[in-house]
Amino acid sequence: MNCQMFSTGFSSGDLDLIGRVDADFVLLATPPGGREKQMEAACSAGLAILAEKPLADSVELAAHYVAMAEDAGVPLTVGLNFRFLPVTQETLRLFDETIGAPEFGRFTYERWRDGWKPNFNKYPLTMDQPMLWEQSIHHFDLMRFVYRSEPVLVFGSTFNPSWSMYRDDANVSALIRFANGIEVNYQGLWQSNWQKPGFQWRSECARGVVVQNDQFGELNYALHADPELTPVSLPPYEQWINDAKALLAAFVAAMRGTAPLPCTGRDHLNSLRMVQACILSAQQGQAINPADLDTHTKREIGQTHHSALQQRTSQ
Repeated sequence: MNCQMFSTGFSSGDLDLIGRVDADFVLLATPPGGREKQMEAACSAGLAILAEKPLADSVELAAHYVAMAEDAGVPLTVGLNFRFLPVTQETLRLFDETIGAPEFGRFTYERWRDGWKPNFNKYPLTMDQPMLWEQSIHHFDLMRFVYRSEPVLVFGSTFNPSWSMYRDDANVSALIRFANGIEVNYQGLWQSNWQKPGFQWRSECARGVVVQNDQFGELNYALHADPELTPVSLPPYEQWINDAKALLAAFVAAMRGTAPLPCTGRDHLNSLRMVQACILSAQQGQAINPADLDTHTKREIGQTHHSALQQRTSQ
């Protein structure tokens, strides 16, 4: 496969180069807001797209991109690399072979994220709902992937503590119910008030529990009568490297026709609807069914909610 690298940055006027380079796909690593011309250029050139998550900062815009790619016959993958973590794959194996089907869970992610850190992108400092769009999107996608079901109810709250450096809400709590009956208590913090991060994902299953104590590892399980957790051996892992390589390998395999396309844009819409449902639930004080945000079958609902969201967050 061909890959073209350039030593200088592009301006918006350079996008027509996409149609003139000898390449097989576009790696889109720009912020989620304002990708319209980039998506249009890639689709017009007939180049497959591997886009950094989230695909867009609204469900409607993401749905527009998905339709654009499908109309152009362009494969579209979203970079949800956490699906490819060894700990994620091993969790699925535990459900299937050892602990049984999950029935409810608790997902806790606690972090004081220094948005001014030199090697961090700065746009989350001023974007709407930065935790949800930039971090929770990973967590929601993992829930859908690992629990193998789609959400039917989201009751959420978003807030910003007094010490937050972020313009909009950087903390989230939510109760999420899936179609297969699984219920999850979720807490996601970008502005805790301790520099040491905390993480635990505990799934209560038919024969015991699966407990992940680190975002990238520390997987354990216990059967109902076990006195202690049993650690699970995981393969060597280099953070941010192995999972990104695995995602890219899966994408390249799909381009070669030897594997299905991973993390498709259309599948990604279901995770984005969870984000939007959480925002709307926090605004309205009631549970939201993410399916009601389907921009195809219930377009008028999506338009009304998106309009209200934009009006609130533009103030």
